[in-house]
Amino acid sequence: MSADPPPTLVVRTVLVHDSLPLSNALSGDVTGAWTHGDDGLVGLGAALILPLRAGLDEASDIWRRIVATAAVDDQVHVEGSGLVGFVSTAFDGEGGRLVVPARILGRRDGVAFETTIDSGAVRDVACPAGPGAVTVVDGSVTGAVWKERVAEASRRIRTGALAKVVLARSVVATTENPVDLRWLALRLAEVYPDCWTYLVGPLVGATPELLVRLRDGVAESRVLAGTVSRSDDPAEDAALADWLLASSKDLSEHEYAVQSVTERLEALGELRVTGPSLLTLPNVRHLATDVRVAVTGRSVLDIAAALHPSAAVCGTPREVARALITEIEGMNRDVYAGGVGWIDAAGDGEIGIALRCGVRTGERELTAFAGGGIMGDSVPDSELAETDAKLRPVLGALRS
Repeated sequence: MSADPPPTLVVRTVLVHDSLPLSNALSGDVTGAWTHGDDGLVGLGAALILPLRAGLDEASDIWRRIVATAAVDDQVHVEGSGLVGFVSTAFDGEGGRLVVPARILGRRDGVAFETTIDSGAVRDVACPAGPGAVTVVDGSVTGAVWKERVAEASRRIRTGALAKVVLARSVVATTENPVDLRWLALRLAEVYPDCWTYLVGPLVGATPELLVRLRDGVAESRVLAGTVSRSDDPAEDAALADWLLASSKDLSEHEYAVQSVTERLEALGELRVTGPSLLTLPNVRHLATDVRVAVTGRSVLDIAAALHPSAAVCGTPREVARALITEIEGMNRDVYAGGVGWIDAAGDGEIGIALRCGVRTGERELTAFAGGGIMGDSVPDSELAETDAKLRPVLGALRS
C-alpha cells in the first residue's frame, strides 16, 4: 500500500425532493452501487479510485486515512449520507478496488439525499444497452470435471481431513454487443429486490448474503448455507422447502457456516442468534441465520476482515478448506466470494459476500460464478444442479 497521504475530500450531503426510484440512477456514469428494495446508494463518476492488493484489512486502513483528512458537511444524517466509499475485495490476495464517487444518490426509509464531492468528475454516458445474443460455455473446468472434484472433496471429508469445503465453478458468457453492467444491475434489482444488488468496477451481482452490517454500534451478519432449487409446481415447491428444513446434510453445512461467524463475533460481546429459517428467493431457498452483537471501536471493514472467509464460502477448518480449494478447484476466484459493499465516515456500512455475480472479463464477455458447500455425503450431480440454479440470476439478467 502506498504511504502517500490521500487527497483531502470536500463532501456535502443535502436532502432532495425526488420521488423517482433510485434504480433510475443506474442509467448514469455508475462507479459504485448498493441497493436493496427501494433503499440504497448509487455512486456516479469518481473522486478517487484505488486498487486493492491485500483485501479488507488494507481497505480498512486506507479508508481511515481518507476519513482523517476529509471535510464533511452532512445536512441529512441518515444511513449512507456523508462521505461514502464503495469496496470490492478479492476472495484471496490482490484484486478489487475502493471507490469514492463524485456524486452519490441515496434513499433510506423514504428520505432521498445527494452527496457531492469536490474535484470529482461525472462523465456523460449513453443509456444502458442490452447484450444482444448470448452464448454460454463452461469456464476453467467443465461440469463433468467439476463433479469429479466434488467427489474428491467428499472423499477427503470422509477421511476426516476436514468437515466442509466450498467448491465453485465458472461459466463464460459471450455477447453480441458490449457488456453493460448497468443493464445487468437494473434487471437484478428488479427481479431480486430482497437481495443486495451491487456494482463496483467490473463486478456486478445480487447477493442474498450480508457478511456484516454495522450501524450505531450494532453489528449484524446473515449466514446462508444449505440450498434447494425452486419448483414451478406449488405442491412440489412446498415439499422442497420442507425437505430443506429437515435435510441433515444441509443443516450440518449450515451449522458450520454459522459457527464460523459466531466464533469470530463472540469475542466482541453477547450474541443474539436467530435461525435457521427459510430465505425464499425467486430461484432458490436457503437456510438463513441472523447474528447480532454490540461492538465499539471497530469499523464495518474491520469486522468483515475478521469474518472473511466464512465457512459459507470457504469451509471448516478454514485453512484446511482454503488449501483444498487452491489444490482442486481449478480457477482463480478473483473478486467472487470476496467482500463487496460500502462504508461511511463513522465506519458504519454494509459488506456483503460477492455471490450471484459476474465479472466483465472482456468487452463482450462476462464470467459468472457459483459454488456449493461440499460435505461427506454430497452427490456430485446435485451439487452441479445447485450451481446451475445459483448461476440463473446473472445469466437470466444477461438474456433478458
